[in-house]
Amino acid sequence: MLPVLPDRHWCTRASSGGRHLMWILLALALFGTSSDVLAHAVAQGDKGYIQEITGVNLIAFMYLGAKHMVTGYDHLLFLLGVIFFLYRMQHIALYVSLFALGHSTTMLLGVYFNIGINSYIIDAIIGLSVVYKALDNLGAYQRWFGFQPNTRAATLIFGLFHGFGLSSKIIEYDISPDGLVPNLLAFNVGVEIGQIIALAMILIVMGFWRKTDGFFRHAYTANVAMMSAGFLLVGYQLTGYFVA
Repeated sequence: MLPVLPDRHWCTRASSGGRHLMWILLALALFGTSSDVLAHAVAQGDKGYIQEITGVNLIAFMYLGAKHMVTGYDHLLFLLGVIFFLYRMQHIALYVSLFALGHSTTMLLGVYFNIGINSYIIDAIIGLSVVYKALDNLGAYQRWFGFQPNTRAATLIFGLFHGFGLSSKIIEYDISPDGLVPNLLAFNVGVEIGQIIALAMILIVMGFWRKTDGFFRHAYTANVAMMSAGFLLVGYQLTGYFVA
Protein backbone atom coordinates (compact mmCIF):
# COMPACT_ATOMS: atom_id res chain seq x y z
CA MET A 1 0.00 0.00 0.00
CA LEU A 2 1.29 3.45 -0.87
CA PRO A 3 1.83 5.92 1.98
CA VAL A 4 -0.68 8.71 2.56
CA LEU A 5 -0.67 11.71 4.81
CA PRO A 6 -0.99 10.86 8.49
CA ASP A 7 -4.32 11.70 10.09
CA ARG A 8 -3.11 14.32 12.53
CA HIS A 9 -4.65 17.58 13.64
CA TRP A 10 -1.68 19.67 12.58
CA CYS A 11 -2.11 18.45 9.02
CA THR A 12 -5.29 20.48 8.73
CA ARG A 13 -3.48 23.80 9.15
CA ALA A 14 -1.47 25.32 6.34
CA SER A 15 1.89 26.79 7.23
CA SER A 16 3.24 29.84 5.42
CA GLY A 17 5.42 27.56 3.28
CA GLY A 18 2.40 25.42 2.45
CA ARG A 19 0.40 28.47 1.49
CA HIS A 20 3.17 29.48 -0.89
CA LEU A 21 2.95 26.05 -2.52
CA MET A 22 -0.80 26.44 -2.85
CA TRP A 23 -0.49 29.77 -4.62
CA ILE A 24 2.17 28.39 -6.96
CA LEU A 25 0.00 25.44 -8.01
CA LEU A 26 -3.10 27.59 -8.41
CA ALA A 27 -1.14 30.14 -10.44
CA LEU A 28 0.02 27.29 -12.67
CA ALA A 29 -3.57 26.22 -13.22
CA LEU A 30 -4.70 29.79 -13.92
CA PHE A 31 -1.88 30.21 -16.42
CA GLY A 32 -2.86 26.96 -18.06
CA THR A 33 -6.50 27.98 -18.44
CA SER A 34 -5.67 31.13 -20.39
CA SER A 35 -7.02 31.05 -23.92
CA ASP A 36 -3.57 30.75 -25.48
CA VAL A 37 -2.28 27.93 -23.27
CA LEU A 38 -4.94 25.21 -23.35
CA ALA A 39 -3.98 21.91 -21.78
CA HIS A 40 -3.20 19.99 -24.93
CA ALA A 41 -3.01 22.82 -27.42
CA VAL A 42 0.02 23.02 -29.67
CA ALA A 43 1.69 26.41 -30.07
CA GLN A 44 0.61 28.32 -33.17
CA GLY A 45 4.04 28.07 -34.78
CA ASP A 46 4.20 24.34 -34.12
CA LYS A 47 0.63 23.92 -35.37
CA GLY A 48 1.46 25.52 -38.70
CA TYR A 49 4.61 23.46 -39.01
CA ILE A 50 2.72 20.21 -38.35
CA GLN A 51 0.15 21.05 -41.00
CA GLU A 52 2.68 22.03 -43.66
CA ILE A 53 5.34 19.32 -43.52
CA THR A 54 5.09 15.98 -45.30
CA GLY A 55 7.16 12.83 -45.24
CA VAL A 56 9.25 11.44 -42.41
CA ASN A 57 10.56 14.12 -40.01
CA LEU A 58 11.74 12.19 -36.97
CA ILE A 59 13.83 14.85 -35.22
CA ALA A 60 11.18 17.53 -35.64
CA PHE A 61 8.39 15.37 -34.22
CA MET A 62 10.62 14.13 -31.42
CA TYR A 63 11.29 17.74 -30.44
CA LEU A 64 7.58 18.59 -30.55
CA GLY A 65 6.76 15.60 -28.35
CA ALA A 66 9.36 16.52 -25.74
CA LYS A 67 8.23 20.15 -25.77
CA HIS A 68 4.63 19.12 -25.25
CA MET A 69 5.41 17.03 -22.19
CA VAL A 70 7.74 19.53 -20.53
CA THR A 71 5.19 22.34 -20.97
CA GLY A 72 2.09 20.21 -20.35
CA TYR A 73 1.03 21.45 -16.92
CA ASP A 74 -1.82 18.93 -16.61
CA HIS A 75 0.56 16.02 -17.23
CA LEU A 76 3.05 17.45 -14.75
CA LEU A 77 0.44 17.95 -12.03
CA PHE A 78 -0.75 14.36 -12.38
CA LEU A 79 2.82 13.06 -12.50
CA LEU A 80 3.64 15.04 -9.35
CA GLY A 81 0.65 13.48 -7.62
CA VAL A 82 1.64 9.98 -8.71
CA ILE A 83 5.20 10.16 -7.36
CA PHE A 84 4.42 12.37 -4.35
CA PHE A 85 4.79 9.57 -1.79
CA LEU A 86 6.94 7.18 -3.82
CA TYR A 87 10.44 6.87 -2.40
CA ARG A 88 11.91 3.79 -4.08
CA MET A 89 13.09 4.11 -7.66
CA GLN A 90 11.54 0.78 -8.65
CA HIS A 91 8.13 2.04 -7.51
CA ILE A 92 8.60 5.33 -9.35
CA ALA A 93 9.66 3.48 -12.50
CA LEU A 94 6.64 1.17 -12.28
CA TYR A 95 4.04 3.91 -11.92
CA VAL A 96 5.61 6.22 -14.48
CA SER A 97 5.81 3.29 -16.91
CA LEU A 98 2.12 2.54 -16.40
CA PHE A 99 1.28 6.18 -17.09
CA ALA A 100 3.52 6.16 -20.18
CA LEU A 101 1.96 2.92 -21.44
CA GLY A 102 -1.54 4.35 -21.19
CA HIS A 103 -0.55 7.72 -22.62
CA SER A 104 1.35 6.22 -25.55
CA THR A 105 -1.30 3.64 -26.44
CA THR A 106 -4.22 6.02 -26.86
CA MET A 107 -2.15 8.78 -28.44
CA LEU A 108 -0.82 6.48 -31.16
CA LEU A 109 -4.00 4.50 -31.77
CA GLY A 110 -6.23 7.55 -31.47
CA VAL A 111 -4.40 9.41 -34.23
CA TYR A 112 -3.84 6.38 -36.45
CA PHE A 113 -7.49 5.29 -36.34
CA ASN A 114 -8.79 8.86 -36.21
CA ILE A 115 -10.52 8.40 -32.85
CA GLY A 116 -11.21 11.89 -31.55
CA ILE A 117 -12.95 12.98 -28.35
CA ASN A 118 -14.27 16.47 -27.70
CA SER A 119 -11.24 18.36 -26.38
CA TYR A 120 -13.21 20.10 -23.62
CA ILE A 121 -14.60 16.82 -22.29
CA ILE A 122 -11.31 14.93 -22.38
CA ASP A 123 -9.43 17.82 -20.76
CA ALA A 124 -12.09 17.98 -18.03
CA ILE A 125 -11.50 14.28 -17.36
CA ILE A 126 -7.77 14.96 -17.21
CA GLY A 127 -8.46 17.68 -14.66
CA LEU A 128 -10.43 15.11 -12.66
CA SER A 129 -7.39 12.81 -12.75
CA VAL A 130 -5.46 15.50 -10.87
CA VAL A 131 -8.30 15.80 -8.34
CA TYR A 132 -8.45 12.03 -7.94
CA LYS A 133 -4.74 11.68 -7.27
CA ALA A 134 -4.64 14.56 -4.80
CA LEU A 135 -7.53 13.01 -2.84
CA ASP A 136 -5.76 9.66 -2.97
CA ASN A 137 -2.63 11.23 -1.49
CA LEU A 138 -4.74 12.78 1.26
CA GLY A 139 -6.14 9.35 2.17
CA ALA A 140 -9.67 10.51 1.39
CA TYR A 141 -10.93 7.22 -0.06
CA GLN A 142 -9.87 5.21 2.96
CA ARG A 143 -11.57 7.68 5.30
CA TRP A 144 -14.74 8.15 3.24
CA PHE A 145 -15.32 4.67 1.82
CA GLY A 146 -13.11 2.42 3.93
CA PHE A 147 -11.01 1.06 1.06
CA GLN A 148 -8.04 2.01 -1.09
CA PRO A 149 -8.57 2.01 -4.88
CA ASN A 150 -6.02 0.15 -6.98
CA THR A 151 -3.41 2.85 -7.57
CA ARG A 152 -1.70 0.98 -10.40
CA ALA A 153 -4.91 0.49 -12.35
CA ALA A 154 -5.89 4.12 -11.78
CA THR A 155 -2.53 5.36 -13.07
CA LEU A 156 -2.86 3.26 -16.22
CA ILE A 157 -6.48 4.25 -16.84
CA PHE A 158 -5.86 7.95 -16.40
CA GLY A 159 -2.80 7.59 -18.64
CA LEU A 160 -5.18 6.40 -21.36
CA PHE A 161 -7.26 9.55 -20.97
CA HIS A 162 -4.18 11.78 -21.06
CA GLY A 163 -3.20 10.14 -24.35
CA PHE A 164 -6.65 10.74 -25.83
CA GLY A 165 -6.30 14.40 -24.87
CA LEU A 166 -3.26 14.75 -27.09
CA SER A 167 -4.53 12.56 -29.94
CA SER A 168 -7.72 14.62 -30.16
CA LYS A 169 -5.69 17.78 -30.67
CA ILE A 170 -3.38 16.20 -33.23
CA ILE A 171 -6.37 14.96 -35.23
CA GLU A 172 -7.75 18.51 -35.38
CA TYR A 173 -4.56 19.63 -37.15
CA ASP A 174 -5.06 17.11 -39.97
CA ILE A 175 -1.38 16.19 -40.33
CA SER A 176 -0.13 14.58 -43.52
CA PRO A 177 -0.63 10.80 -43.82
CA ASP A 178 2.74 10.64 -45.58
CA GLY A 179 5.15 9.38 -42.92
CA LEU A 180 2.40 9.35 -40.30
CA VAL A 181 3.46 6.20 -38.41
CA PRO A 182 7.19 6.98 -38.03
CA ASN A 183 6.38 10.60 -37.19
CA LEU A 184 3.92 9.54 -34.50
CA LEU A 185 6.44 7.09 -33.06
CA ALA A 186 9.07 9.83 -33.02
CA PHE A 187 6.60 12.18 -31.34
CA ASN A 188 5.91 9.55 -28.70
CA VAL A 189 9.63 9.01 -28.10
CA GLY A 190 9.93 12.76 -27.62
CA VAL A 191 7.05 12.70 -25.15
CA GLU A 192 8.82 10.05 -23.09
CA ILE A 193 12.11 11.97 -23.22
CA GLY A 194 10.27 15.06 -22.02
CA GLN A 195 8.64 13.02 -19.28
CA ILE A 196 12.03 11.78 -18.07
CA ILE A 197 13.38 15.34 -18.02
CA ALA A 198 10.33 16.63 -16.13
CA LEU A 199 10.41 13.69 -13.74
CA ALA A 200 14.09 14.25 -12.99
CA MET A 201 13.44 17.89 -12.10
CA ILE A 202 10.46 16.96 -9.92
CA LEU A 203 12.44 14.27 -8.09
CA ILE A 204 15.34 16.63 -7.41
CA VAL A 205 13.00 19.19 -5.84
CA MET A 206 11.07 16.51 -3.95
CA GLY A 207 14.32 15.00 -2.67
CA PHE A 208 15.35 18.26 -1.02
CA TRP A 209 11.82 18.96 0.22
CA ARG A 210 11.44 15.55 1.87
CA LYS A 211 14.54 16.19 3.96
CA THR A 212 12.92 19.19 5.65
CA ASP A 213 11.13 18.87 8.98
CA GLY A 214 7.91 20.38 7.63
CA PHE A 215 7.45 18.06 4.65
CA PHE A 216 4.25 16.38 5.85
CA ARG A 217 2.76 19.66 7.03
CA HIS A 218 3.46 21.28 3.67
CA ALA A 219 2.49 18.13 1.78
CA TYR A 220 -1.07 18.38 3.04
CA THR A 221 -1.39 21.92 1.71
CA ALA A 222 0.31 21.03 -1.56
CA ASN A 223 -2.19 18.24 -2.23
CA VAL A 224 -5.12 20.49 -1.33
CA ALA A 225 -3.71 23.02 -3.81
CA MET A 226 -3.30 20.28 -6.40
CA MET A 227 -6.91 19.24 -5.89
CA SER A 228 -8.05 22.86 -6.19
CA ALA A 229 -6.06 23.28 -9.40
CA GLY A 230 -7.69 20.14 -10.78
CA PHE A 231 -11.18 21.43 -9.99
CA LEU A 232 -10.25 24.74 -11.61
CA LEU A 233 -9.21 22.94 -14.79
CA VAL A 234 -12.43 20.91 -14.79
CA GLY A 235 -14.56 24.02 -14.34
CA TYR A 236 -12.75 25.88 -17.09
CA GLN A 237 -13.11 23.03 -19.59
CA LEU A 238 -16.78 22.39 -18.81
CA THR A 239 -17.51 26.10 -19.13
CA GLY A 240 -15.84 26.05 -22.54
CA TYR A 241 -17.89 23.01 -23.55
CA PHE A 242 -21.24 24.59 -22.69
CA VAL A 243 -20.56 28.08 -24.03
CA ALA A 244 -18.54 27.16 -27.14
